[in-house]
Amino acid sequence: MKIKGIVGETATLVSGNVLAQVITLLAYFVLTRIYTPDDYGLFNIFYSYIEVLIIFSTCKYELAIVVADDEREASAVARFALRLNAFVSVGLLTVAVLLWLTGALPGNFALLGWMVLLIPPMVFFCGTSRIYSFLYNRFHRYAMIAVSDNVNAGTGAVMKVVLGLLGFSQSGLPVGTVIGQAASNINYRLRLRSLALPKATTAEGKAAARKHRNFPFYVATKDLVNTFSSNLPFLWAALYFDRAEIGLYGLALTFTLQPVNILSAAFERVLYARTAEAVRNHQPAMHLLRRFLVLLLAVAMPVCVLAWFLAEPLFVFCFGDRWQGCGIYVQVLLPLALLGLCSTSLMFIPNVFSTQRTEFGFFLVLVVLRVTAIAVGIGAGNFLLAIVLYATAGTLIHASLLLWYLWQVRRYECTLTS
Repeated sequence: MKIKGIVGETATLVSGNVLAQVITLLAYFVLTRIYTPDDYGLFNIFYSYIEVLIIFSTCKYELAIVVADDEREASAVARFALRLNAFVSVGLLTVAVLLWLTGALPGNFALLGWMVLLIPPMVFFCGTSRIYSFLYNRFHRYAMIAVSDNVNAGTGAVMKVVLGLLGFSQSGLPVGTVIGQAASNINYRLRLRSLALPKATTAEGKAAARKHRNFPFYVATKDLVNTFSSNLPFLWAALYFDRAEIGLYGLALTFTLQPVNILSAAFERVLYARTAEAVRNHQPAMHLLRRFLVLLLAVAMPVCVLAWFLAEPLFVFCFGDRWQGCGIYVQVLLPLALLGLCSTSLMFIPNVFSTQRTEFGFFLVLVVLRVTAIAVGIGAGNFLLAIVLYATAGTLIHASLLLWYLWQVRRYECTLTS
């Protein structure tokens, strides 16, 4: 394994999104003038529920596809995950329709109104796309993943602009997002035959699900806790603070953590496949991970310093005066973004070494710290204070996770020489 290979394969995943990201970036110059901070606040609430529910729809079985022993087992896991995703999505649709028809939508769901009906199809399309993407990941078909990500981002951005111009103020953002994800899902499905997967039986799917039960028991639970804590400003704080303020934070979060998520997801996919392969072949991996982190920090740290000073004037210049205030949230989130980029790029390591139970403990501590942070902010009536404490908690936990991930790889390599 060479660092040039990691950079090259990651570049394939990221560069495949260049056109879509350009469209997305250009769309924001229009979207932030069509949609208000209040509209974005409502959209952030909508999407926060998607991120939580998607964990239930697949129970993280898509991650087991990469570490499956052979192609037949990988196909069996994928088949089981697809059926589980469909079953959960239908159940969510039934509940959403009943609550909407009876007027019994609770809390933030009441703010969404009829848009709660968009949640189940969004969960379905996201779940299916994730399963397909990890199938392609196992076979190192990164160009296919990039194309589908491109379709998702590009279609979604265009539809949001079109719907906004047609006057769909609050619903344009979620509807455009669903259409983009559906287009990506279709693209994956049309290209699936190129993998020439063996046809696994239902019995094989159940057997593979039992074998990889650590993923729903520990990884899914860990991700549920982590995703819940990551969305606390939208799921909880939004009930107590002005929705426009939530929208300002949401836009800052998008431009601070979305690039991090794109990069870390690409790095994780490539490093996951290569590290798992190295462990299966009893080969070392630490030298690659160390060089990767040094290169990553050398590039990311100057970018973060520059963003610290330019955030506020750039947001006002690019998106207009009504988005003034985003810059302070960017500054608060930058340390979390930097440490998060490093640690989430390596978050596959517990899956390789079956240490998901220990990792879960880190995220339990994180959710306790973040709940405390939001509670303090709500008690003080200060949303900025809540975000400062919330981001600080995340930064500390990500730093601890990074050290623990590297320690596991070092411990594994010690067994090679003993």
